[in-house]
Amino acid sequence: MILLTGGAGYIGSHVSMALLDAGMDVIVVDNLSNSNKASLERVQSLCGRSLLFRQADIRNQEAIYEIIRDCGVTAVIHLAGLKAVGDSNARPMTYYETNVAGTMRLISAMKQAKVKTLVFSSSATVYGVPTYLPLDEKHPLGPTNPYGRTKFFIEEMLKDLYASDNEWRIGILRYFNPVGAHESGLIGEDPLGVPNNLLPFVAQVAIGRQQKLKVWGNNYDTPDGTGIRDFIHVVDLASGHLSVLNHLKHPGLLTLNLGTGTGSSVLEVIRAFEAVSGRPVPYEIAERRAGDVAICYADPTLAGETLDWHSARSLVQMCADHWRWQLKNPNGYRRI
Repeated sequence: MILLTGGAGYIGSHVSMALLDAGMDVIVVDNLSNSNKASLERVQSLCGRSLLFRQADIRNQEAIYEIIRDCGVTAVIHLAGLKAVGDSNARPMTYYETNVAGTMRLISAMKQAKVKTLVFSSSATVYGVPTYLPLDEKHPLGPTNPYGRTKFFIEEMLKDLYASDNEWRIGILRYFNPVGAHESGLIGEDPLGVPNNLLPFVAQVAIGRQQKLKVWGNNYDTPDGTGIRDFIHVVDLASGHLSVLNHLKHPGLLTLNLGTGTGSSVLEVIRAFEAVSGRPVPYEIAERRAGDVAICYADPTLAGETLDWHSARSLVQMCADHWRWQLKNPNGYRRI
């Protein structure tokens, strides 16, 4: 049985699907603070297999221990946490409590239950401002916001945990920019309120839920002046979790980038989305945001060599799949 924390969220629902499709048994733990249980109902319908769900918070160590013990959990994929960079600047202590303290309590529950296989959802934000590109796993770490620092501190904590007990099997996955949706259009990203990420905002502008997109700066040293990021299809990202879980057959600690290895600018994303949707995406240029870098993209070579994992889906497919999700679910999972 695989325990998936945060499994009702955007990435979690796609990882749930990858695990079920691979024949694994899954129990999802989610407090539903920024997710919707409807995603899991759709996952089960698509897979034709059932999973278990428990509404619980990773900060409740006793509840997590009881779930691990009672359900015969053998490995944990840990996705739960807060994830908005801007919000982390406004509420840093909430991020440290949820992400760092929550992970400590999860690990304590795992130790109590003698479960020592963990896949952790980290982030490319741990790198901070790139000193060279593409970003490989040896690049110096220097996160520039509280969200990134929570991921960095958890990574350091996991390294110390493994150094203290080398029976642990730990995979740390540094995500770049997950986008897109399952090709069915039945599960996808459903942000509460105004989206923090680019593609959901673009899609909501295209469908009329938002008036226009703000492009944060057009005077970067890039071909079109807008920032460049490494966008990875969420289904490719989900398959990376399955690959690393299958790889962790022996004790060890593994840190890997999950990205495509290529960057796309904000304007390239807008044009690609307009092409697949047939809808205009009005935008206006705004001042750069503090802390934003010009270019950021991954070197995913190590994941390819270690796991034989590679991203397969193009930017056009990412946009097309996200648009299909948006069309089928104009209000996300909420039926209003």
